[in-house]
Amino acid sequence: MSTLSQFDVLALRREFPILQQEVNGKFVAFLDSAASSQKPRQVLDCLEDYYRRYNANVHRGVYKFSEEATFAYERARGKVARFIGAASPRELVFTRNATEAVNLVARAWGDANLRPGDRILLTLMEHHSNIVPWQMLAARVGAGLDYLSLDDEGRLVLEELDTKLTERTRLLAVTHQSNVLGTINPVSYLAERAHAVGAKVLVDGAQSVPHMPVNVQELGCDFLVFSGHKMCGPTGIGGLWARREILEAMPPFLGGGSMIKVVELDHSTYADVPARFEAGTPAIAEAIALGEAVDFLNRVGMSAIRWHEFELLSYALERLAEVTGLTIHGPHGTEQRGGVISFTLAGVHPHDVAAVLDSEGVAVRAGHHCTQPLHRRLDVPATTRASFYIYNTAEEIDRLVAGLEKAKRLFA
Repeated sequence: MSTLSQFDVLALRREFPILQQEVNGKFVAFLDSAASSQKPRQVLDCLEDYYRRYNANVHRGVYKFSEEATFAYERARGKVARFIGAASPRELVFTRNATEAVNLVARAWGDANLRPGDRILLTLMEHHSNIVPWQMLAARVGAGLDYLSLDDEGRLVLEELDTKLTERTRLLAVTHQSNVLGTINPVSYLAERAHAVGAKVLVDGAQSVPHMPVNVQELGCDFLVFSGHKMCGPTGIGGLWARREILEAMPPFLGGGSMIKVVELDHSTYADVPARFEAGTPAIAEAIALGEAVDFLNRVGMSAIRWHEFELLSYALERLAEVTGLTIHGPHGTEQRGGVISFTLAGVHPHDVAAVLDSEGVAVRAGHHCTQPLHRRLDVPATTRASFYIYNTAEEIDRLVAGLEKAKRLFA
């Protein structure tokens, strides 16, 4: 299998049709991949091919279209499972996104295993999707929430594990990489500490699975969630990986077709995993296209992607340091963070910064990025965020810096 050069970014960009468009007379510099990535042509072609050539429901028909769709759907499950190091495709449940995957665990595992007085340990850098479902679970079962705090560089205060990770802790839920700070957390160490007190570990991999090699065996976690649309795949598809013995002990999250063995008038028996958690008609085209996205990422190489983003991050931190009045939030060292930079510009609201950048054809995010507790810790109501991926270049970072200088002039 050929591997694209990690330095041949211009050739790779041509794989993404949307990046050939112009915004305000300039080719778009898309610096918002932490929210959702762009899609390569082979993923777009895969979606169209399904609907044009073999559109049919899966697992239900013996005719050609259905059998072909079922084969492609399950083949995609195998591709994605191997991509994250799962021991078996049966450990991968297709969901709509990482958010649904967290809610699935909170309902199917949490409701069955947590009792009054139990504790759930989170961190202050979590996305709302890795906070709100646990708040809802705690309210249902009478459990409590604890949070690991952050130091001034946006790193977890690991010393707090000694007091906040106790024998009453049933779950540690932590992001692998912060979607605001870029902080990469020491998940394997956290998992080791959590398992020592009998707690399970859920990792939010929405920001790590698309950007670096991720292997669930090496992480040592019990659950991993991620979203397809952040990793060159379509919207409406994501995944939950869990250890098979845990999945098999979990009751269903949703009831309906496909997740059953036998339905009687007064009771039902449920299908084996992962079908037990995939009620109804799944996102067939999207799952197949996610498998195609995995093929694309494997062809580029996840280590090459990580290195490319590391180089972009290093250059961006160097250039942004030249902008007076700019405050960057997150770790100072590049080894501890991924390709995400959130910042504030003195005297200019983040939304105004984003609007000025848009006028220059530079797409960034502004707001609290679904991390209101984190922004309260940073003591800012909002930030502007630039995030990088495989198709970004140093020239786009130069355009980002030029746009920030323009914002300063306009709002001086």
